[in-house]
Amino acid sequence: MKILHAPHYFTITLLVFACMLYSSCSTESKPREKKIREKSLPVMQVTSIDTALYREYVADIKAIQNVELRSRVPGFLEEILIDEGKYVKKGQLLFKTNDEEYKAALAKASANLTSAIAEAKALEYEVDRLRIMVNKNVISESELKVALAKHNAVLAKIEEAKSAYAHADTQLGYTEIKAPFSGIIDRIPHRIGSLLDQGSLLTKVSDISAVHVYFNVSEREYLEYVNTQEDSNNDIVKLILADGTPYPYEGKIETMEGEFNANTGSIAFRARFPNQKQILKHGATGKVVLTNQVHDVLMVPQKAVFEIQDRHYVFVLDENNQVKMKSFIPKVRFSHYYVVESGIEEGDKIVYEGIQDLQEGMTIQPKFIAAHHLSPLQETPTVQ
Repeated sequence: MKILHAPHYFTITLLVFACMLYSSCSTESKPREKKIREKSLPVMQVTSIDTALYREYVADIKAIQNVELRSRVPGFLEEILIDEGKYVKKGQLLFKTNDEEYKAALAKASANLTSAIAEAKALEYEVDRLRIMVNKNVISESELKVALAKHNAVLAKIEEAKSAYAHADTQLGYTEIKAPFSGIIDRIPHRIGSLLDQGSLLTKVSDISAVHVYFNVSEREYLEYVNTQEDSNNDIVKLILADGTPYPYEGKIETMEGEFNANTGSIAFRARFPNQKQILKHGATGKVVLTNQVHDVLMVPQKAVFEIQDRHYVFVLDENNQVKMKSFIPKVRFSHYYVVESGIEEGDKIVYEGIQDLQEGMTIQPKFIAAHHLSPLQETPTVQ
């Protein structure tokens, strides 16, 4: 019988213990790895839906009428009959300038007209007298022709006097500045006693009973709008004010410019908004929300998408519950969603959440969620 020495016995015991420990670790790691690979994750099936796409555009708000009121004739400003920011009616008197010299010019023109008419009347009598004398062969016919020529000259003088009178009357009328339409008065830069030149700015008046809102869209978005113009709802737009609050009334697209801007590649749209409470002012800003009704589109949530080298991917689940990367091309991105242009098909099952822990080929336990809960109709997305 061979007796083992103590050092050899200790070595053999240590090797046996190491093998048992390795075997135990291996058996424990397999269930743990399987458990990690079969992690339960939410999965959604991609389906086509009819929905509304919302886009926001920077908007310039303009009054439907906004004009400058300027002095038509030079003179001193004598009266200011309104105040800044007040509402005025069409034809209401707003300013008066000194009118003495224009009244004098009108009186002179009136006198010249009266004199010309009297002179013409006298020549008319003279012509009648000379015609009788010619008929009686008392004088030659040439004298009658001279008198007729003088009479015609005086008639032309009357027309000239009438024109001068009308001009003087118009000039006098320009000393009173009236509202061309009903609206709100802007700042008044001059005060009573100021010397005004012809063309001096007196104020501006704005008709803000309604407003025009201008916004620029890209050529691609313009084509989308035109192609869906049969839907009357596509003409309805909403307005977000500068403080972020929504304007309570909807507007409607009226028209657009005739050509694209060569520098920006965009085209301007014009929408009209009612403004009964006159909240909106000329020159204000905001954002227009344009609604575009689309049909049979595929949408994926942004949290299900990851990017690699500027390409967009999702994890798609196969029949064995294994995940595979799949690239797609987005048509447009909103705050939480992508509208798919190509790469993803209806019926594809994509991992909705937890993609940061996934790798190609991993097996998961899918927990299916309804895709209709992810519709953007429940929020107002913003174009990124």
